[in-house]
Amino acid sequence: MELAPLMPNRLANSVLGVGPAVGGVVYAVQADGVLARVAACLAVTGFVVLAVRGYRLGVTCLPTALVVRGYLRTRVIARESITGITDFPAVRWTTRGGRRRWTPLTALMTSAGELSGMRVQKERALGQLRRWARV
Repeated sequence: MELAPLMPNRLANSVLGVGPAVGGVVYAVQADGVLARVAACLAVTGFVVLAVRGYRLGVTCLPTALVVRGYLRTRVIARESITGITDFPAVRWTTRGGRRRWTPLTALMTSAGELSGMRVQKERALGQLRRWARV
C-alpha cells in the first residue's frame, strides 16, 4: 500500500529544492570564475536531488516492513518492531538491540494553511497506516 500526498502537495514539497536550484543556475550563468561555477553546479545538483526527494515523500507498507521516504533519507522499519503511530505523525519503533526510536512521517504532516481536502486525505492515510500496523 502506497501512502503519498496529493499532487498539489507533492509539487509544493518539491519547491524546497526547485527554488534554490533555479537561483543556483542563475548564479552559475552570471559567475565569473570557474570555481564559483563548479560550486554553483554542485549546489544545483544537491537542490535537484532535494526537489526529487520532496516530490517522492511518502510511506510504503510492505507485508513485512514499512518504507518511509523523507527529504534526506529513506528508512525501512520491520513491521514487528513498530510500537505505535503518533498524531505528530511519526512511527515509534524499537531496534533489534531494544533501543526506542521514532521516525517522522513528513509526507503525512499537516499545516494550518493547508486546504481541508488535503488535510482529510492525509488523516485518512494515517488511519490506513494505523490499521496496517495494528498497534
